[in-house]
Amino acid sequence: MAKSPHPPRIQPAQSPSRVPKSPLVALVGASAALALAVMIPKDESGREVEATLTEQGELQVRHVSGPQYRRAYADIVGVWTICDGDTKGVRPGMVETEAGCQARLERQLIAHAKPLLACVPALGHPGRENQLVASVSMAYNIGTTGFCRSTAARRFNAGNWRGGCDAFLMWNKAGGRVVRGLTLRRERERALCLKGL
Repeated sequence: MAKSPHPPRIQPAQSPSRVPKSPLVALVGASAALALAVMIPKDESGREVEATLTEQGELQVRHVSGPQYRRAYADIVGVWTICDGDTKGVRPGMVETEAGCQARLERQLIAHAKPLLACVPALGHPGRENQLVASVSMAYNIGTTGFCRSTAARRFNAGNWRGGCDAFLMWNKAGGRVVRGLTLRRERERALCLKGL
């Protein structure tokens, strides 16, 4: 699948502290929420989106280009998937709206961030936004249980941040074989994870 040469667009938050925030923003902060809202669609479905935070504190995602998988499909290992890699409650023949895909994305990001913040509490500390975003991205792909039991999580909890980021590269297989797309994704996540260390 060809990727657009244009970088994803992220708009800065507009005074979100004055108003109630979306559940995702309240959980991970505005910058991490915006980064995840752009990064996950790009990695999961190849689509480019623009993410903004309204003055009311709501996270909005607008499709810019690329495929929109609003009809359920079987992924490379046969798991029924829809929208941006969502597998929860997906059945053959299911069709989703664009607004439904946006709601699914935010729900799934919350569902993946909460367990990570519980198993690696330091991911929620100030200055760990890059490591948090990279970790949620990986967990979105391998599952929260897989992440929390991983070498990456163990190293993070031991204070070995660089070693934890390096451990992302171990997760590049599907169905027991190395997958080029997963290898490239893990390299992108590792590069983000290392930023600011």
